Amino acid sequence: MICFCSNCQKYSLWHYEKMIYPDNGGIMPPNPDLGEEIISDYIEASSIFNKSPRGAFALIRLCVQKLTKLLGEPGKNMNDDIASLVKKGLPLQIQQALDIIRVIGNADVYPGAIDSNDNPDMVLSLFELINIVADVMITQPKKIKELYDRLPQTKKEEIIKRDSP
Repeated sequence: MICFCSNCQKYSLWHYEKMIYPDNGGIMPPNPDLGEEIISDYIEASSIFNKSPRGAFALIRLCVQKLTKLLGEPGKNMNDDIASLVKKGLPLQIQQALDIIRVIGNADVYPGAIDSNDNPDMVLSLFELINIVADVMITQPKKIKELYDRLPQTKKEEIIKRDSP
């Protein structure tokens, strides 16, 4: 069956109840504010999720490392990057979301620890977490800045004066 999505304005191909194109595993699309490089990895991860949850997870973990870099960190050590973001005021829930991905990712590479192939639902939730982090840390501040920038300059000056010591 061929279907047309009224939301994204694109076609999909189905074989009975399984979507075969696009091959995104039924995973939500990436937040557009993640940037092209992260979005590319996210889409690749979603395309292999049904075949290799562990491979998809490795790519999502890479997305998070790139996301910490996008947020101003070196992007070399996820634990250090998260700690630095916490010192800069990272909200607790976002820190927890990043640590979930970091801890599961570290455990996934050691035998006898968490195995993402045994728990694809856990991997599926990581796609959602990266979108939540992007929304809170990138999309929402961007929207607020756009709205604030629309205020008349005199009102912005009053706000600055109010908040000055």
